[in-house]
Amino acid sequence: MPDGEPVVDFATDWDHTDPQWVNNPYPIWADLRDRCPVAHTERYGGGWFPTTHDAVSRIANDTDHFTSRLVVVTKNKFPPNSPPAPVGPAPPITSDPPFHQIARRLLLPAFAPGPINALEPQIRALCNKHLDAQRGRNVIDAGGDYAQFIPPGVIAHMLGFPPEDDEKFREFVHLVLDLIDLEPEVRGPMFEPMAEYFTQQIEHHIANPRDDLTSFLLNVEVNGSKLAPEHVRGSMVLILVAGIDTTWSAIGSSIWHLATHPDDLARLVNEPDLMPLAVEEFLRFYAPVTMARLVREDYEFDGCPMKKDDWILLGFPAANRDPEAFDDADTFIIDRAVNRHAAFGLGIHRCVGSNLARLELRIALEEFTKRYQRFELDESSGVTWAPGQVRGPRHIPLRVG
Repeated sequence: MPDGEPVVDFATDWDHTDPQWVNNPYPIWADLRDRCPVAHTERYGGGWFPTTHDAVSRIANDTDHFTSRLVVVTKNKFPPNSPPAPVGPAPPITSDPPFHQIARRLLLPAFAPGPINALEPQIRALCNKHLDAQRGRNVIDAGGDYAQFIPPGVIAHMLGFPPEDDEKFREFVHLVLDLIDLEPEVRGPMFEPMAEYFTQQIEHHIANPRDDLTSFLLNVEVNGSKLAPEHVRGSMVLILVAGIDTTWSAIGSSIWHLATHPDDLARLVNEPDLMPLAVEEFLRFYAPVTMARLVREDYEFDGCPMKKDDWILLGFPAANRDPEAFDDADTFIIDRAVNRHAAFGLGIHRCVGSNLARLELRIALEEFTKRYQRFELDESSGVTWAPGQVRGPRHIPLRVG
């Protein structure tokens, strides 16, 4: 089936940008898990989609047969000037062993609990700033007026970027993660303003060093040498894009759930001590991120004849709904006690920013539910969901009280 045509059978022709998948993928994944646990497609040059927790985990942990060189499924598997393995274009997420460990270790101190928890006052102030802007309104857009602003403000602070550039950041996210159906000759030139922006930020930091993550990356040394410019740029892009869209989507999905499940909202308002468990269940049930791999060489996986350079789209959200891995997997249980979910990935590429994502999600929900203890969807407007590999509601019209 040509790219862009509606999907008839997701088992043999899946497309993660198909409107059925974008609007409600969970019945699709449940059907695949029952009859075709590793689905196939010829779109995007060919790829596979594992749906069980076991299959996703085995592939995520298998760095011998699968490479992380490219992690976003697009029509162009071989973009020009893209750094090859083991570094890849956005280390460490696009890096393979042994370089992956080096690149990841550099970022771990910045995302450790101590420095991340120190951001709490700033995040809380940011949430209240955008909530204050909605005073006096009976209908708000919890996505467009609230969720989308929290992660860009936090990431801009960490990287030392101008906070007023948050609209640019969202444009970069849209380009990298949403516009994957564009032909390479159309999409490629669209990256030029993004490249220019990061070049400007690097040059400004070189001329004006300060205590932020960008200056750290520019000055840190590995084996006596500073990082290559493409490594610095790639890590900055990763932190900005991944740090914004994933958490934005998690915040939005959680608010959407509370708007459509008044009993859960009431419990969270009346039992604030539930918040840590609720955060983990939001992450499990609405895990936003799927992540790609490429097949290194022809390889048979669970009877599937995978070919060199086939895409693998790792269904972490589907793994989180696998009844073999979770009791009542398709039920949201706000006080679920045992919850070893895969929202932050599995294997060596487990999200380095998980501490930050949890903190932002918790504070965003705490401040929202303090301000609005009752709210529901405004049925006069529709909820829109992002396509591609990071799924979350972009616009969430709510009636607040």
